[in-house]
Amino acid sequence: MLKRIYANYKDIVLLGLLGVMIGLTVGAIDALFGRVLLTITAFREQNVYKLLPFLPIIGVFITYVYTRYGKDIIKGMNLIFSAGFNKEETIPKRLIPFIMVSTWLTHLFGGSAGREGVAVQIGGTFAHNLGKHMKLEDHHKILVVTGMAAGFSGLFQTPLAAVFFAMEVMVAGALEYSALFPCVIAAFTASYTSHYLGLEKFSVNLSDKTGPLEVSFSFLIKVIMIGVLFGVTGGLFAHTLAKVKAFLNKLFKNPILKIFIIGCLLSISLMFIHHGRYSGLGTNLIGGVFGGDTIYPYDWILKFIFTILTLAAGFQGGEVTPLFAIGSGLGAFLGSLLGLPTALAAALGYTAVFGSATNTMLAPIFIGVEVFGFSYLPYFFVVTAFAYVFNGNKTIYAAQKSMY
Repeated sequence: MLKRIYANYKDIVLLGLLGVMIGLTVGAIDALFGRVLLTITAFREQNVYKLLPFLPIIGVFITYVYTRYGKDIIKGMNLIFSAGFNKEETIPKRLIPFIMVSTWLTHLFGGSAGREGVAVQIGGTFAHNLGKHMKLEDHHKILVVTGMAAGFSGLFQTPLAAVFFAMEVMVAGALEYSALFPCVIAAFTASYTSHYLGLEKFSVNLSDKTGPLEVSFSFLIKVIMIGVLFGVTGGLFAHTLAKVKAFLNKLFKNPILKIFIIGCLLSISLMFIHHGRYSGLGTNLIGGVFGGDTIYPYDWILKFIFTILTLAAGFQGGEVTPLFAIGSGLGAFLGSLLGLPTALAAALGYTAVFGSATNTMLAPIFIGVEVFGFSYLPYFFVVTAFAYVFNGNKTIYAAQKSMY
C-alpha cells in the first residue's frame, strides 16, 4: 500500500514539474506568436489596399506548402484531439512552425480568422512530444490537455478559463479531472511567462461602463432571452462552418483552386465593404464596442460570414477571437433593442457565443470574470447556461466527442 501511495505522489510531482516546463515553453512561444501577430495586424491596417489583393495568392502558397510538406499535420485541431484520445497518434513537431507562419500570412493579407487554435495546437503539440520523448505514454491525454491549457492561457492570459477549456473541450459534458493539477500549473505559468515577455492581456473595467445595475424580473427575462439567442448564434456558426467546408470540398476537388477562388471573393469583398474592417481577428470590432467607437448593427453578421468563408476556404487561424467579436457585436445590438446596458450585453455575448460555438460551459464563464470582473459572475453564469442549452449540441471542433 505504501508503495502504491509513493508511486501516486511521484506521478503527481512529475506531472507538476512537467506543467512548469510546458507552461514556460508554451508561454514563451505564445508571446512570440501573439506579439508578431499584433505587429502584423497594425501593419495590415495601415496598408489594406496594398495587401488584400494578394490574399488569394498567399492562400495558394499556404495550401501548396501544406499539401507538399504537411499532409500529416493539415488536420490541425482534429489531430490534437486525436492524440488525446489515442496514445498511438503522433503529432509532428513541425506543426508548430507551420501553423504559426501560415496564420501570420493569413492575417497579414487580410483573412478573417482567429488565433486560439494556433495557441492550443502549439501547446498540445509540445506537450505531446515531450511525453513521447520521456516515454510517458500512460499520461498522453493528461499531457495533451495540459498543453492545450498552457496554449490558451499563454495567449489570452486567462488561466482559470484555460484550465476548464482544456479539461472540458475534448468531451462535451465531461471534465478531464485527471489533468487538473498539471493544467493549473501550466496555465498560470504560461500566463505569467507570456505577460513577462510583453504580451498584454485584454480586459475591460465593466463597472465603469455600466454603472450600478437595477436587477428586476424584466431585467432577468431579457438576460435569459439574449442567452438563448447567443446559444443559437454560436450553434449556427459551428453548423454553418461545417456545412460550408463540406460544400466547398465537394465543389472544388482541387484545394489550391478552392482557396484561390474563395480568396479572390474574400479579397474583393473585404476591400470594398468598409475597407478591410472585417479582416483579421476582429479586435477592432471588439475595441469599437467597448471603447465607444462607431459600430454597425450588422458588424457581427459580416464578421460571421467572412470568418466562415476564410476558414472553410483553407486559410489558417482559429475561430475564438472572431467569435468574441461576433458575440460582442450581437450583444451590443440586442442590448440597444432591449434596453439593457450596451457594455454588459456585449460582454455577455463575448463569452456566451464562444461557449456555445465550442460546446463548453465553464470556460466561457471564467473568460467573462477574468476579462470583465468577478462581480458579474451571476450574469455570465445565467447567460452561458442558457446559451449552452440552446446551442443544439453543435461545435466548431469536428473531433470533439459528446456525453449526450
